[in-house]
Amino acid sequence: MVTKPEQLADLQKKGLEVAAHLVQLSIENSQRVVEIQVSTAKALFADGVNSAKALSTVKDAQQAVELRTRYAQSTAEKVLAAAREITEVATQAQVEAGKLVGEQLTTSGAEVLGAFQALFKGLPVADASALNVFQSAIDNTRAAFEQAARASSDAFQAFSQASSGATPPAKRKS
Repeated sequence: MVTKPEQLADLQKKGLEVAAHLVQLSIENSQRVVEIQVSTAKALFADGVNSAKALSTVKDAQQAVELRTRYAQSTAEKVLAAAREITEVATQAQVEAGKLVGEQLTTSGAEVLGAFQALFKGLPVADASALNVFQSAIDNTRAAFEQAARASSDAFQAFSQASSGATPPAKRKS
């Protein structure tokens, strides 16, 4: 496929660099999600302790119901805010990963196509249709990936906006 071992090694190195960047991105975003979860858990625990203390001093049932209602509302708001933050992290990660993979598909596809062109030039019978089929496969793969990335991004945004009460974005034409 590739005319020189150095070209193959270069393609593999670039692929490895992108994979390493994706892993680093995944680790960083996982840390952010864990930090959000821990922060939310601490806040909910503190609120629970304060609510229990307040409930121990309640004099009548109506006051207890009001206190529990406020606590439940506060808890729901904090959980929803954490869910929004996690959704934002996931959306940003998906966008960044999509860009990286899309760039990799574009540049690697062009490099591999160039290598194929060089290979076919060196053969006694150059078959242009085989090269066209390969180029078409690369283009179709890239287009499918871009469409999946857009759909995934739109789904994350719709979820994020639905959880915040905003109106969903208008659909993009593919």
